[in-house]
Amino acid sequence: MHYAILAYHEEGVVQSWTEDEDKALMADLLEVNDRLVAEKKLGPAARLGPTQGAVTLRGKGAGMVIDGPFAETKEQLLGFYIVEFPTIEDAIAAARELRGANPTAVYEIRPVMLYVPGAALSAQDAG
Repeated sequence: MHYAILAYHEEGVVQSWTEDEDKALMADLLEVNDRLVAEKKLGPAARLGPTQGAVTLRGKGAGMVIDGPFAETKEQLLGFYIVEFPTIEDAIAAARELRGANPTAVYEIRPVMLYVPGAALSAQDAG
């Protein structure tokens, strides 16, 4: 089963880190990343750009593009990992390792159904 590990943090806090603080944090996160890659458990992972550069598409028909996300929360989605584990408990363990490297972040773990053109969903992905 695939799981998304969504990384949330207060964007202002992340932007306040010095370049050295950010590099140190990323080095710690990459240690976890490298281990998951070696175990063939890690799929796509990304660090998202700042929300000031984001837009939201919403509304009827073709929709309307408006500035930025407007979530009513202190934390913003700043990045994600796609992992493959047999159980959500295993995905939670991976998220705990990421949190060990970045203890002030919040991690949401959510099952992912993959949509591959022309391929049927497996019973496991569908449920």
